[in-house]
Amino acid sequence: MAVIGFLVALEIAARHYGLPGPITNQAQEVIFGPRSGPLLYGGLALMMVVLTWRQRLIALGTAIGIDAVFGLVRLVVDARPNFGNGALWVILGCAVIAVTRRTGRERVLLLKGVGLGLLLVAGHKTGDTWLLITSKTRPAVLDPYVATADHALGNPSWVVGRMVEATGPVGAHTLHIVYGQLPLAAAIFGLYQLRNVAVERRFPSHHLVRTFLVIGLLGPAIYMLFPVVGPVFAYGTGAFGTGGQQWAIADLWPHTPPPIALHSISFDEITPRNCMPSLHTAWATSLFIHSRKGPRVLRYTGTFWLIATLTATLGFGYHYGADIIAGVVFALTIEAAMRAIARGWDRQATQLVAHGTAVFAALLISYRYLPSEMAEHPGVFGPVLLLAMASVVYGYVRTTKLWEPKAAPVQQPELQPEPA
Repeated sequence: MAVIGFLVALEIAARHYGLPGPITNQAQEVIFGPRSGPLLYGGLALMMVVLTWRQRLIALGTAIGIDAVFGLVRLVVDARPNFGNGALWVILGCAVIAVTRRTGRERVLLLKGVGLGLLLVAGHKTGDTWLLITSKTRPAVLDPYVATADHALGNPSWVVGRMVEATGPVGAHTLHIVYGQLPLAAAIFGLYQLRNVAVERRFPSHHLVRTFLVIGLLGPAIYMLFPVVGPVFAYGTGAFGTGGQQWAIADLWPHTPPPIALHSISFDEITPRNCMPSLHTAWATSLFIHSRKGPRVLRYTGTFWLIATLTATLGFGYHYGADIIAGVVFALTIEAAMRAIARGWDRQATQLVAHGTAVFAALLISYRYLPSEMAEHPGVFGPVLLLAMASVVYGYVRTTKLWEPKAAPVQQPELQPEPA
């Protein structure tokens, strides 16, 4: 009910600014061409974890068949080719089946599967709506403060931006795919964690999708407090070379380091203020954490996705180095809280979440009120920022190791004396 209430509130807020909200955007995709076809099929895959293999094949075949029909209609009317309607229809159809044809635990399990699939998609739609609201409600952005603080880290966005530029279109295209399909990657990793749901008839107490949704829910609230558009917009020509140039301070990214300046700047009502913290970094960090318990291919994929996401966020000028550090701390704090909720709070969990929250708040305060000191003394503040992040990483690793179940020693059977 809390999620439904939040979606309704966000829908009303979006309507206030003349924008369609997440509920409207999702409802339109029942008939109109979806903008997130792969994500809809990712939601369908998550829903299918509660089904038997036979039911999964039927559901997937039905979704593909419905999409084929929609595709033919769009071809006839010369509309833009899209896919994903079939996946959404099957998810909604399973909800109807759960209510009308299932009872007891089977109904609850199927509805949980439907809810999980819809929440993955709704979370993405909610994020899009949040971004539009930030652009409408925060006319001034704080990029000069963050760019000045970033001098303490050596202006990593400028450095990585030149590196990505040197790789040419192949490197940039690969990074765009990784960056844009992060929700789909989460669905794939979530499928591995939920692979036994159909057998055990219950969901695990903690999995990746839950953390992804909470990060996407809480992160935009920070955007409202600390609006930042990113180097490519504030100091460049805008993403893909278009948009935002008329609002930029100067065309400096990625070849000329930004000047030290402490003032907010006005910006357009289109560009999202979605930099602080970097939620792509937070999501990729969470994905990396959850991949550690998987097979080797998932561990390697999780590592690759984290490295590629960090490279893309910096190399495309979407984020400053300061955003990356804040994103890592934010992700570990959320992940620790979610694990504590699943296993029960204890003193170690409280200390870890409190420490992560304090470090995150200290980062935001320092970016806002100490950027000039950070830029003037990079040899001091650069290591301090990295050590602050490392302290949260170390605390998370140490605490979660304590939470791991201890293997009980195998007791050897006592030898009975042979009868005389």
